[in-house]
Amino acid sequence: MTSNAVTVRPVRRGDHDQWRPLWDGYNAFYGREGDTALDETITRQTWDRFFVESDPVKAMVAELDQQLVGLVHIVYHPSTSRLRDVCYLQDLFTLPSARGRGVGRALIESVCAEATRAGCSRVYWTTFEDNQTARRLYDQVTTYNGAIMYVREMTP
Repeated sequence: MTSNAVTVRPVRRGDHDQWRPLWDGYNAFYGREGDTALDETITRQTWDRFFVESDPVKAMVAELDQQLVGLVHIVYHPSTSRLRDVCYLQDLFTLPSARGRGVGRALIESVCAEATRAGCSRVYWTTFEDNQTARRLYDQVTTYNGAIMYVREMTP
């Protein structure tokens, strides 16, 4: 990777073989690997959703030197506190070898541009409190609003 030009674009079906290691890397970062890996059915469903026009889940990828080096997944949804939809930036991952080259920032800015085009009133995302690397970037592109997320898993 010698170029500095990061290109962000919607994911294409032909990207699967390069997208999958990024997806696996993202999941491994959050402890979902080996015995705790996501069920393969979830990964297949996630991938397929990107290509259903009416589905609110979308994906973009970042390229450097014709290689995928980052991904971002987003979910558009209504809000009870706004008249227009909002955009949840659900997954953001950059290959460790491409970090520090503007990939994460380019992905975030591309999501914001797409959300604006889609008529959204806000883009938001979460991260873990101890994810200092990501938070350094996030603090440069937006403001931390003090929100804390609670999660309760539901079983069928």
